[in-house]
Amino acid sequence: MSAVTEFDVHGVPIHLIGTAHVSARSVDEVREVIRAVKPEVVCVELCQGRYDALTSDNAFRNLDVFKVIREGKTLYLLAHLALASYQRKMGQELGVKPGAELLAAIEEAKAVGARVELIDRSIHTTLKRTWANLGLWKRSMLLASLVMGAEEEEEEDDDPKATQGEAKGEAKPTGAAAVEAMKEPKALSEMLSELSRTLPEVKTPLIDERDQYLVAGIEDAAAKAKSVVAVVGAAHVPGMMALRGQPVDKAKLDALPRPGLLWTAVKWLIPALLVFGLVWGALHPDSMKVKDVLMALVLPTSIGAGVLTLFGGGKPLSVLTAVVVAPIAAIHPLLGTAMVVGVVEAWLRKPTVVDCERLPDDVTTLKGFWKNPVSRTLLVAILSGLGTAIGMWVGAAWIATLL
Repeated sequence: MSAVTEFDVHGVPIHLIGTAHVSARSVDEVREVIRAVKPEVVCVELCQGRYDALTSDNAFRNLDVFKVIREGKTLYLLAHLALASYQRKMGQELGVKPGAELLAAIEEAKAVGARVELIDRSIHTTLKRTWANLGLWKRSMLLASLVMGAEEEEEEDDDPKATQGEAKGEAKPTGAAAVEAMKEPKALSEMLSELSRTLPEVKTPLIDERDQYLVAGIEDAAAKAKSVVAVVGAAHVPGMMALRGQPVDKAKLDALPRPGLLWTAVKWLIPALLVFGLVWGALHPDSMKVKDVLMALVLPTSIGAGVLTLFGGGKPLSVLTAVVVAPIAAIHPLLGTAMVVGVVEAWLRKPTVVDCERLPDDVTTLKGFWKNPVSRTLLVAILSGLGTAIGMWVGAAWIATLL
């Protein structure tokens, strides 16, 4: 089969299946190979978190929104939901649940008595390392493109011309044939080359590092087995084959990124400048008045946080909280406007278990994203923090002109 790459690790035969995560054909190929080979171990491109989400119908049932906000994981959860919603939409269009081939691998492994090994890096680590690689501009562009993508999908669904086209049997660009074509070596090479060119910061942690992690997982499994079948996304196969036999430092790949020196300096220097302005104004009233410094501190941060919280559809009390907390957060780096406003918004919206369970489906459309109390709370929290950050820069520049 073209999707299967065969090689060996120290004499142990490996059958590596490159799949598409929303492909019915991939599901069939996985089942056929495992039934034919009857391996001792089946390796799947999953971490424990993704495995739990894939095998549980209520993966978000126990989501603690307050805990997510307090621990500063709002952006990571929102990014995870955005990426998952894109894959979910493709799955709905093709009639295949995202990750169905991985579930099939697990089911067939149990049927033939094989041991299942989860060989992927934690999704949380991957997202954090990916996010840390991006600058502020590319972070904004990435999130905006994901949101706009959802809006475009809604417009297409509501477009009568698109519906008529489907009725006439016109092929959609993301149809099953297109998905299968993406598994071909030439298409994969072109796709990865384009990703390397446009977003190398994303490709490194999302593809290259995981190639290392996955091939190391297969080699570890092979050391304790007589035969192995591994199921991974087709995009990983070229890189994995190139890395065979090379030493991999998994501890290094598991390390969470530390804040950059520049970001750490900015995080403390701007509040320091604001405080310095207040102190200087108090000690030198002839050259600069304290009220002018306070105005430069309070107005930009309060307006920025308040306006963006309102823009995100925050409750009136959340908007008021953002206005009050933002100036304090501006001179206290350990206090985040997003954390306080997020907790207030969550308390007001009171997300239920049902809201959490609906979250994966709701975030596939802009309307659902906007109406779900969980996703709305996350959005409000992020925007309040962004408004404060913008206000801090404006305030610091304002104070600098007063010195």
